[in-house]
Amino acid sequence: MDRHCSDRREFLLGAVGAAAAMAWPGVARSADPPAKADRPNILLIVADDLGWGHVGWQGSKIRTPNLDKLAAEGIQLNRHYVAPVCSPTRSALLTGRYWSRFGVTNPENRRCLPWDTVTLASALKSVGYETAISGKWHLGSKPEWGPRKFGFEHSYGSLAGGLGPYTHLYRKGEFQRTWHRNDQYLDEEGHVTDLFAGEIVRRVEAAGDRPLFLYLPFTAPHFPCSEPKEWMDFNPDISDPSLRLYGAAVSHMDDAIGRIVAALKKKGKWDNTLVIFFGDNGAPGQNNHGAYPGEYQKLKLPGTNLPLRGRKGDVYEGGIRTPALVHWPAGLKSGRCEAPLHVIDWMPTLCGLAGYKADKDLKWDGQDVVAVLRAQARPIERTLYCKGPGQQAAVFRGAWKLIVGKKEPELYNLDDDVGEKTNLAEKHPDRVAELTKAYEEVKARDNDAVAR
Repeated sequence: MDRHCSDRREFLLGAVGAAAAMAWPGVARSADPPAKADRPNILLIVADDLGWGHVGWQGSKIRTPNLDKLAAEGIQLNRHYVAPVCSPTRSALLTGRYWSRFGVTNPENRRCLPWDTVTLASALKSVGYETAISGKWHLGSKPEWGPRKFGFEHSYGSLAGGLGPYTHLYRKGEFQRTWHRNDQYLDEEGHVTDLFAGEIVRRVEAAGDRPLFLYLPFTAPHFPCSEPKEWMDFNPDISDPSLRLYGAAVSHMDDAIGRIVAALKKKGKWDNTLVIFFGDNGAPGQNNHGAYPGEYQKLKLPGTNLPLRGRKGDVYEGGIRTPALVHWPAGLKSGRCEAPLHVIDWMPTLCGLAGYKADKDLKWDGQDVVAVLRAQARPIERTLYCKGPGQQAAVFRGAWKLIVGKKEPELYNLDDDVGEKTNLAEKHPDRVAELTKAYEEVKARDNDAVAR
């Protein structure tokens, strides 16, 4: 079966897409930089701990009207993969490389990237983009390790991970104080979701002629959650109190995204703004033994990633396959993409659209997927890799997925068994051997860029 996007009209940047199509499966780069007028503004939105089935367009009772509109008008990405936990996803997003290349497989407060890393932000800045982050960094939780050291001109929000929505504090200990602007700690009042969005709105309103790269990694709906009555009452069809609180955080985030869309439209930048949205990992539901992660013991979320198996921290689909979409009024029309995509693909793709050309090998694991999104042709099959915490890892090739690092290998055909209920390893030893070899090859480059 051909796996492609049902895109109904081509990108305006035809030459870029054609170059990507010719180069697949190698790392594709634009043959010629696009004209400056054609380069899109980029709004990159990442949700935190968002479950597969917890957005409206996936049939959830949680209301997300703004995201639903983006999904209906853009391209829904049905097989978009990330890491099982947050810092790894963020390191891959900003480098185009698997997180395990940096030795990052868990949430981290230490500096995750080497100082000389060319990031998505530094690459786009070098070709004229204004670069800003408003939200959760979590790739080094001290100001001296913050976003401004890695290509962002403007930095605001949390240097560390999930924090109190009103206290703006991160857990306890060395990294508790984390709220900052441009490397300087500050104290502010307000809910983090509103503050993150407000900063992006101000960046839009103040924008000049330079194209924008706006990175908005929300902390919603990550625990701890605290939501005003307006949002607690927004999803009346949800009776479970834990899901109601979680849903309030999701709907609040959705409303914040709507405010940014409105600002871009008012500024006249919406048509040429490329929006990418996805979750950083699956939601933290029960494991197979009915247990929850420690910080979620009080927030017992029912069915967070169904029909997918697993949760945050797993390499099952529920841990690494999250809701995702791409939307660009001037560049693509509505559709649904079934091709397997990976968070490592965004840096090569966005660099290609921006006209960035590296002066050295950046060792990307990802690929420019413009041609896949344009649906010019069926993509050549490739191997994808997800390293989890501990020893577990997954490799994919087409519909087949192998999980290693457990007592016995597990093999699943995702076309027939999206819930990963039937282990086919004994029935298909040749497929296990093939994917095991692929796993050994791809993991051989792990830890080749550990921060010093």
